[in-house]
Amino acid sequence: MTALTGNGTAQALNDKLASLDLAGRLALVTELGGRAVFTTSLGIEDQVITAAIGANRLAVDVVTLETGRLFKETVDLVDETEERYGISIQRYHPLKEDIETYAAQYGLNGFYESVEARHACCAARKLKPLQRALEGASFWITGLRRGQSGNRADTPFAEFDTERGLIKINPLADWDIDRVKAYVADNAVPVNPMHARGYPSIGCEPCTRAIKPGEPERAGRWWWENDEKRECGLHVPDAAIPSLESSAL
Repeated sequence: MTALTGNGTAQALNDKLASLDLAGRLALVTELGGRAVFTTSLGIEDQVITAAIGANRLAVDVVTLETGRLFKETVDLVDETEERYGISIQRYHPLKEDIETYAAQYGLNGFYESVEARHACCAARKLKPLQRALEGASFWITGLRRGQSGNRADTPFAEFDTERGLIKINPLADWDIDRVKAYVADNAVPVNPMHARGYPSIGCEPCTRAIKPGEPERAGRWWWENDEKRECGLHVPDAAIPSLESSAL
């Protein structure tokens, strides 16, 4: 990628993406040169993006973070999606030594005990695999929407990720959930059956519950914490990866 760095370039790209439809937004990114990586959690928004990539045969690497604690429905959907769109979804797993170190320091399910422990688990199972997935990438495509939570209300179409040195693309930033569901219905997009059981946002099994009527879409994620803006760190600017104490082994 040539000269596509910095906030100025991201802002110019943001303005161009605003006037395009989903397929056009994704196509424009692939035309700019450089490796484009889409990280999918197999949630309904990400399935919409995968469908657009597959249907238009776009040169985008589709990857997922296989944390080792996902719901069976999510894991099964990876295979179904690959077959449906004739694509390969690259799985990135946490390193065995990172999980062993975490378990020795906090306990396997220590994330329930403190925010620090939960962040450390997310770091081992998600942030560090993400680093490997984005190596050499010029663009990182995500399924973030402004309507998902208050923390994401100002999500742009394009932004410069200073920590990773790439441009982050959010092609569904201005879509509401009704538009997402309409696209799924109109294009017969395969989705996680758990969405129909009250799980609009699905992460790791121990850290996700169904939401109650009237709750925000992401209320079921890390529900035992008090911070309404809780995130795993993937989409938090300049989020540091907590270090695990090897001496705890």
